[in-house]
Amino acid sequence: MVLKDESLLESAAHAYRFLKDHCLDREYGGVYWSLAYTGDVEDSTKHTYNQAFAVYALSFYYDASKDMQALETAQSLYRLIEEKCRDEQGYLEAFTRDFHPAENDKLSENGVMAGRTMNTLLHVFEAYTELYRVSHDACVADRLRYMLDLTADKVYNPKLGRQEVFFDKDWNSLIDLYSYGHDIEAAWLIDRGLDVLGEAYDGVKISEITKTMTENIYRRAYIEHSLVNEAENGIVDTTRVWWVQAEAVVGFLNGYIRQQEQKYLEAAEDIWGYISGCMVDKRPDSEWLAKLDRDRNPVPDPIVEPWKCPYHNGRMCFEVLKRLGEV
Repeated sequence: MVLKDESLLESAAHAYRFLKDHCLDREYGGVYWSLAYTGDVEDSTKHTYNQAFAVYALSFYYDASKDMQALETAQSLYRLIEEKCRDEQGYLEAFTRDFHPAENDKLSENGVMAGRTMNTLLHVFEAYTELYRVSHDACVADRLRYMLDLTADKVYNPKLGRQEVFFDKDWNSLIDLYSYGHDIEAAWLIDRGLDVLGEAYDGVKISEITKTMTENIYRRAYIEHSLVNEAENGIVDTTRVWWVQAEAVVGFLNGYIRQQEQKYLEAAEDIWGYISGCMVDKRPDSEWLAKLDRDRNPVPDPIVEPWKCPYHNGRMCFEVLKRLGEV
């Protein structure tokens, strides 16, 4: 869609066939957490998070291929999320293969076990944004409005100017944690959702929140040409994480386009300089290093593992290419 290279559509079709033939559970519905390349199920957990990413992927694949079956599969997974993965207070997290509640060990960190997470809500919103863009389904628009209200009323902390991260099922925050990468990512993803919704939502309140979060991340986390990772109980983790840098480039570029504040454009360019100079692995046929310490030394994490893949940095490149005409 970005480069107009037909061979890339063939690769996407290959991935789509694997998802359709192996990742979808024909008995209980939904998408498995992980499989081997052979198609054998390695982890049959059903998590709201990965149901959402399947919706996201299928929506984009439909947009590129116009394969109606892909759109129908995305819509069926949307209905499954609404039926199985939500209660009257919002979206839940982890389930067994047959959708009984399970511990949320995959999306919980920092010593807590969360009943709800900002991260899952954000990526359900991200997925539904793209599903609505290609389907114009009024029910999906209604869920987007619902999630924007949840973000403003439950996730966003107006006193601290940040999102809370981990919650119990009654939306009580479980930990004093400031995730800088998630805040800058949420700022531009929410703004994108507002653009897709258009006049279908009064975005004044939430737009002020994304504006505030962008400014706060610029002031609090943009240090030495890059973004520090997070702060727990006020103690800053100065590790530079690959995905945090990628989201900062897009988030600050989005802030510049919307606010026309030159400092955001300069920050995006500065962080890209840090990435290309320090974070890109110089070995042949590699990609980005996972983490660097404050002195720019690599932290010995794998180049590829289940939480390290070309999603954030690949998407960053696409988003920058698409937005360059607005700069």
